Amino acid sequence: MTGKLTIVMFFLVIMLLLLAQNNASSIKEAPAPQPQPPSNFTTHGITQGSLHPQECGPRCTFRCSKTQYRKPCLFFCRKCCAKCLCVPPGTYGNKQVCPCYNNWKTKRGGPKCP
Repeated sequence: MTGKLTIVMFFLVIMLLLLAQNNASSIKEAPAPQPQPPSNFTTHGITQGSLHPQECGPRCTFRCSKTQYRKPCLFFCRKCCAKCLCVPPGTYGNKQVCPCYNNWKTKRGGPKCP
């Protein structure tokens, strides 16, 4: 009788351990908080669709301010801004922050937006 009782007790202990392990593995830790941009950082006008059409002019004027090809730069920047409603920050580069602006290509496959 004690042998059967020992086996039953052993079986119950194993089942309780498995159940406890199953419950412990189903409990997930809270995800780590994502870093927040500094409070003085703004994504207005940088992310796709964040501009209003009337804001394209000033953004493109700044974007094209350092190029020697100002008129074509302004023309295409305004055209791209009207479609994408965003202009990358700075006077050059940074196009990855606005995929629409970055991925719009000419018929020859070159970049359409400055």
